[in-house]
Amino acid sequence: MKLLCTLGLGFALAIAPGAVAQAQSPSANTDVYHVHFTKALPGEAIALGEFLKKPDPQSPMPEHFIVLRHQQGDDWDYVVIEHVGAKATIDPAGTPPNAGRDLRAWHADTFVSGPSWPEFTRAMGIGQGSTAGAVYSVAVWRAAAGHREQLEQALRAPTSPSQKPGNNVVLAHLEGGPWTFLSLDKYNSWEDFGRDQAATATGAGWATIRQHSTYHHDTVADRIAPK
Repeated sequence: MKLLCTLGLGFALAIAPGAVAQAQSPSANTDVYHVHFTKALPGEAIALGEFLKKPDPQSPMPEHFIVLRHQQGDDWDYVVIEHVGAKATIDPAGTPPNAGRDLRAWHADTFVSGPSWPEFTRAMGIGQGSTAGAVYSVAVWRAAAGHREQLEQALRAPTSPSQKPGNNVVLAHLEGGPWTFLSLDKYNSWEDFGRDQAATATGAGWATIRQHSTYHHDTVADRIAPK
């Protein structure tokens, strides 16, 4: 999937972690990622998924991406999270026409800061053998005024004893959507996911996160790329 977006501007915009006016909360995030939420036109969901699974040969790191597919939750079909590196440059020429344009009903793009690609892949189970049956919880969060750091700390903390250590990534907004953080939690199976939900439904972690956020959307997804 292409990183370039049409801006209608006469200059290129460079984005790097911390290179925005809004102060970023302290975190281990060192790299830039591009988050692309999209919904297919009726009857085109399978075709759009196949399109998104193909690496972009023009990307500097064509294999550095993950595609998650909606199962339950928010109104999107896929989210593509693409690792960009230490800095992202948006070309005002925009993205050349491609087959995916005629398959989408809508899309939303956001640049975020995140961990290194090796750390991201470890947390998401990429390149670690078969992940058949893995389940992902994808959530976007908006921090309450003055609670950005507290919300990030709460999202990074394990929410229950059943949650596997290191299977969590928190991406912090740089430019784009109306949310502050995107949290990703990987579970090895639906059984693991169910145990976590049972343990956190009314627990301390549930209450702590809601003390520091004004908005969130949660979606349960599976992974279609890379396999």
